[in-house]
Amino acid sequence: MDLRSMQQMIAIAEHGHMTRAAEDLGVTQPALSAALRKLEDELGTELFHRTGHGVQPTEAGKVFVEHAKITVRASQQTAEAVRSLVGLETGSIRVGAGATATGYLLPGAIQAVRKKHPGLRFSIREAGSSAVAQGVLSGELDLGVVTLPIEHPRADELMIVKEIRDELMLIVPEGHALHGRKTFRWEELAGDAVIAFEAGSAVRKIIDQGAASHGVTLEVVMELRSIESIVQMVRANIGVGFVSKHGLPGGVGLRCKDGGLTRNLGVVRARDRIQSHAAATFERALSQSGPAAMG
Repeated sequence: MDLRSMQQMIAIAEHGHMTRAAEDLGVTQPALSAALRKLEDELGTELFHRTGHGVQPTEAGKVFVEHAKITVRASQQTAEAVRSLVGLETGSIRVGAGATATGYLLPGAIQAVRKKHPGLRFSIREAGSSAVAQGVLSGELDLGVVTLPIEHPRADELMIVKEIRDELMLIVPEGHALHGRKTFRWEELAGDAVIAFEAGSAVRKIIDQGAASHGVTLEVVMELRSIESIVQMVRANIGVGFVSKHGLPGGVGLRCKDGGLTRNLGVVRARDRIQSHAAATFERALSQSGPAAMG
């Protein structure tokens, strides 16, 4: 009895028909029938009743198939574990995140992992939180960094493995009335041109809601995804902007005096998916890194 025999019996039970099972397995029907007879002789009992419409498992057959499925699944997981271990030398890690995490939170963890495993390759997808969550759920991404709470209909299928505190800061060009200040109030931005993150993004929602709660409608003149691009546009005196504190040098930026523009970022993965060793290694690196280290 071997794994091939077990897989054959599982196929027969699932199809309930010798010919269809043989086609699925890529063998001839006589060869599959011979394999079944040989296994029944070895076990000393019938595993399937032959009927005019196909085959049905006997009680012994049901027990055999049940345990065969467990054995085959264990064998597959063992092979995956070995391949994953090899993956630490030659594998790849797929991560999705927004502008803040991509530019300022991931590099430190990537550097730490590649120092120990230089053969690993990273595929980084910069996207909004909803798109990142979908990518993790579909299996296109191993890990994601999203704004919490997760706004996705299948959010309960994601596991949050680390939370990172973030705060959005206002930056202004030299010569602006708020330049040199440490705080601002929403009413002081009335009429100002604003360089903002794209509409619909989690960061943009936080900013728009903060302004609206104090009766201010921001005059957005440009929408961007890159923190560095927003910084450059502000330096060019096109308007004021909001960026993560992780994307600014210490002491730079104005906090909102009407209430902090804070959010939690979450490192997430799918609950029901077995991680590769490469992805698990990177997840640990992210979990062990604090905001100060990653900022």
